[in-house]
Amino acid sequence: MQDPHKQRTNFWIGNGLLALSLVSLFFMGQLSELLGTGAMALWMVLAGIGMYFVMLDKGPSQDHMD
Repeated sequence: MQDPHKQRTNFWIGNGLLALSLVSLFFMGQLSELLGTGAMALWMVLAGIGMYFVMLDKGPSQDHMD
């Protein structure tokens, strides 16, 4: 069984990374001037890892099959 506190921590880490990816979209013009295509790669990495952490928090697992 997973610790509920760890699930909550994963959820907030994921939301924080998704918030950073949103901020990077707002500043995509300046980031693309500095990083070139790396700015889009940075956004994709932040969004992907953020979604990974959010999806780790799916809630409690069931003991029986449906």
